[in-house]
Amino acid sequence: MAEELKIRGWGRDKLEQWLLHNGFRHKKLRYVPRTTQAQRAIYFPNLIEGRKINGLWQVVQTDLTYFKVGGKDYFIHLVIDVYTRRIVGYAVTRTMHASGSIEAMEMMLRNRKGKAGPLIHHSDRGHQYVSKEYLKLLRENNILSSMCTEAWENAYIERFNRTIKEGYLWGWDIKNYRELVRRVAEAIEHYNTERKHRSLRALTPARFEASVLKMPESKRPVMIIYKKANQ
Repeated sequence: MAEELKIRGWGRDKLEQWLLHNGFRHKKLRYVPRTTQAQRAIYFPNLIEGRKINGLWQVVQTDLTYFKVGGKDYFIHLVIDVYTRRIVGYAVTRTMHASGSIEAMEMMLRNRKGKAGPLIHHSDRGHQYVSKEYLKLLRENNILSSMCTEAWENAYIERFNRTIKEGYLWGWDIKNYRELVRRVAEAIEHYNTERKHRSLRALTPARFEASVLKMPESKRPVMIIYKKANQ
C-alpha cells in the first residue's frame, strides 16, 4: 500500500502508524499446535547457508502450517521458490500426513515443467520430508535434500506462513474445510500476482519472475540466501 500511495511525506512507517491508530490490526491467536514432529533416524545437512543463486528453480523451501476452522485444525502444505518468493506448490489437508506435502511437491513439479538441473529442497526436520514416498519423489526428480535445525534457517517459507494467516485468512469468516481450500487458493493467487516486495524491486513474485526470464543469466541479480553474522 505504501508503494502505491502518492502523497508526499507518506511512507511505510507513517502509513502503518495511521492504520494501527484506526484499528487495522489482527488479533493474535495464542494456541499454536506443533506442526514439526522431528525425527532422528534421517537427517540431511544444510546446503543453502551462504549459497548464492541467480535464478528460478535453484532452491525451494517447504513447510506446513495450521489453520483452525470451527475448533478443528487443518494443515496447509507449502513450497516457495526462494529466488522469486513465488508460492509454487501447496495443498490443504485434514492431517499432517506426508501425503499433503507430496501433493504440494507434485504441484511444484508441474509448475517446474520438467526443467533440467539440480534443485535444492530445504525444509525443517519434520517427518513428512523423510517419508519413503517423499524421498522417492525427490530422488526421481533430481532434487537434493537440505534441512535446517532452526526456524530462521527456513525463513522465507516461515514468513509466508505468517503472511497467509495474518494478511489473508484471519480476515475472512471461514466456516468449513471446503471454504478454507478455496480461500487458500485465492490468497496464494493474490500473493503471487498482486503483492509487491521491496526485495524484488517493488515487483510481485510473478512480475519479478517474468522480468528475470527476459534477462541474460549474467545480468540477473545475485541473491545470498542467508549467512550467519559471525561468518
